[in-house]
Amino acid sequence: MSKGKDRAAKARQIVADQKAAERRRTVTLWTSVAVVLVLFVAGLIGYTVLSGKDDGTLVIPSAAVDEGTAFAVGSGPVVVDVYEDFMCPACGNFETTSGPALKQLADSGKITIRFHPVAILDHFSKGTEYSTRAAAASAAAGQEGKFTELHDVLYANRPEENTEGLSNTKIIELAASVGLTSDTFVAAVNEGTYEPWATRATKTFSDRGYTGTPTVLVAGQKIEKPTTDVLTEAVTRAAG
Repeated sequence: MSKGKDRAAKARQIVADQKAAERRRTVTLWTSVAVVLVLFVAGLIGYTVLSGKDDGTLVIPSAAVDEGTAFAVGSGPVVVDVYEDFMCPACGNFETTSGPALKQLADSGKITIRFHPVAILDHFSKGTEYSTRAAAASAAAGQEGKFTELHDVLYANRPEENTEGLSNTKIIELAASVGLTSDTFVAAVNEGTYEPWATRATKTFSDRGYTGTPTVLVAGQKIEKPTTDVLTEAVTRAAG
């Protein structure tokens, strides 16, 4: 082989070696990137688990009824479903005007009230998601057997729309005023244990075709104007 051909062969070999080295560097780089991403994701998952804020964890209260979306008060033969948002002004009015009559019907054994806390007004609490937090707190209270107590005191202290709503500390304080003081309840409120449940209950509300609160049904029939007289008449009619 001539010296010219020998030099050309060596040149080609050098180029080939450089390309091979470049490929190895590329493979090494992407391998390193992949490792970093894996470690980042693992760290994020680990932090989420340790912090107890995994929003994907759905905890359904065992005390809940109607596919785990409601809390029952009373045991009468006629079922009255009430869908409410704890920030809703119309719900507050409903509780003031018709709530006592419904509870009296439940106490007298005529109806079973199924309260469905939903969260459709989060955008009216300046980013604090009060509707979701309040619904979640009511679920924690329901699990403790004190849904009605917290339900009533939250409506007695209902915040106005376009405010931050009640803080978790205030919710816990109000709960304590009605005898709800367990460490389990406090932890559930502070850690948002039932917030995914509130989101799911709200989705069920929407899937059932409802859009506003309060939505009230008697024996499965939606009541368009749920005043005390109309509800009483509907209950009487449903009872036969």
